[in-house]
Amino acid sequence: MSGHGRLINLTLNVWRQKDARSLGRFVSYEAKGISTEMSFLEMLDVVNEGLILKGEDPIAFDHDCREGICGTCGLVVSGAPHGPRAATTSCQLHMRSFKDGDTLTLEPWRAKAFPVLKDLIVDRSAFDRIIAAGGFVSVATGSAPDGNAIPIRKENADLAMDAAACIGCGACVAACPNASASLFVSAKISHLGLLPQGQPERYERALKMVAQMDAEGFGHCTNHGECEAACPKEISVSNIARMNRDFLLASMERGRRELRAGEGGAG
Repeated sequence: MSGHGRLINLTLNVWRQKDARSLGRFVSYEAKGISTEMSFLEMLDVVNEGLILKGEDPIAFDHDCREGICGTCGLVVSGAPHGPRAATTSCQLHMRSFKDGDTLTLEPWRAKAFPVLKDLIVDRSAFDRIIAAGGFVSVATGSAPDGNAIPIRKENADLAMDAAACIGCGACVAACPNASASLFVSAKISHLGLLPQGQPERYERALKMVAQMDAEGFGHCTNHGECEAACPKEISVSNIARMNRDFLLASMERGRRELRAGEGGAG
């Protein structure tokens, strides 16, 4: 933390919940003498230090890199996933975004597929299982290929890089009225499906990842667009259209294969 900035006082209404099986409730805390140069998580650190000194249970929240890279720090601040600033993760949100005397409500991601582990921490392992369902990419092993060995259209390279920027934080799920994971899944499908290296499994990958997304209990996309607005990496909803197209083509091809297999068996 550099400098001291202004000092502000806040009231925090924090969701406290022991685990997924326990009932939760909001508990009010005073955050006094908070520097506007602090990050949001540093502010929570200060509040927790005060709770520990009083012998109380500190507020549990997720964090790791605190550099807006890992996607771990997600929490809902007064109804907005990651807080009020666009394209900003919770750990990169600074207290200068708030005014002295503000009351903030802190909640975890609200989704059936993200059960609460404790307080503001949720279990996002459903995302890991979706990625695992996509399988591997068929590429030759050995030393790294020359960077220019496979020609890639500039447009596709840019789109793939934009999709690969997804950090898997789950803000899209938290923002969606349906708790859909379509933006996350479509980003993971797109960043491989747009490149030559991802073509061998492209359509099978779409089938498997969408099927796993449904199995995890995420809702369906109905084009609200809240996911794109809440995404700290500004992932475009155009990826969802690409995912739907690949899924439809893959489903049609699978249906044709099953039909041919059935005709062969009948013969």
